[in-house]
Amino acid sequence: MKKIAILSGKGGTGKTSLCASFALLAGRKIICDCDVEAPDLHLVLQPKILHRESFYGMPKAKLYEEKCQLCGLCVNYCRFEAISKLNGTYFFDSISCEGCGVCAKFCPAEAIKMERVLSGEWFISMSRAGIMVHAKLGVAEGGSGKLVSTVIKAAEKMAEKEVFEYILIDGPPGIGCPVIATLSRVDLALIVTEPTTAGIHDLERILDLSLHFKVTPRVIINKFDLNMKKSKEIEGYCLNKGIPLLGKLPYNPIFSEAIRCGKAVIEIDEEIARTVSSIWNEINIKKE
Repeated sequence: MKKIAILSGKGGTGKTSLCASFALLAGRKIICDCDVEAPDLHLVLQPKILHRESFYGMPKAKLYEEKCQLCGLCVNYCRFEAISKLNGTYFFDSISCEGCGVCAKFCPAEAIKMERVLSGEWFISMSRAGIMVHAKLGVAEGGSGKLVSTVIKAAEKMAEKEVFEYILIDGPPGIGCPVIATLSRVDLALIVTEPTTAGIHDLERILDLSLHFKVTPRVIINKFDLNMKKSKEIEGYCLNKGIPLLGKLPYNPIFSEAIRCGKAVIEIDEEIARTVSSIWNEINIKKE
């Protein structure tokens, strides 16, 4: 079994469109949507939820007013300005609270407790491309990296019971905690980039992160024909680094149209379907 993550240094590069297409092309696989803060793979694969579980992120501070001695130490110690005083009463802002626990540690009256907070949900579903594990983090909630790990672990656990060729992951954008949580558990990173100065910069960052975790990287250029000079620059960069370029996709508004229609792009454009199928065949043949 091979765990493959489709990643990008920024949002909007087309990784979800590619992941949905690969999901339809792949054999026995489990699909994961690990963009837990803004999931959208469900718009294309239309999963029906079979099982759902609550997700609890980092604990947050809760004030028990009947014990509070109004000493004000919690306000002084909180670096995130999550505690304020108004009309002789202390108020805790759960959105600003980072769960560090300093206020609870130094409260002489033990009026503050760190308690678990419901931060989101994760699901096991049956999609039109197969089993799908996905999640949704609550608004302004933390713990995205932990939720990503929960999703992938659930997929791994199911994969242990049956024979699957792939765990196919629609990864989060950027290089933050959810991306790190994704890369720490996969074998291959398919990095989707665009031919812009910012795109090259983002590509370099996520390639460095992939290599740090000893994950094999591969690159796909989307919208390559918007800036041929930058596309050539990316090709040269990959060649110098010894990183295979699996393919190039032209700019085509059909990508956005496909998502609006609830379809994978390979289902509505034959030329793109041939290119994406060729890329998938490269992945499928070279199982490392």
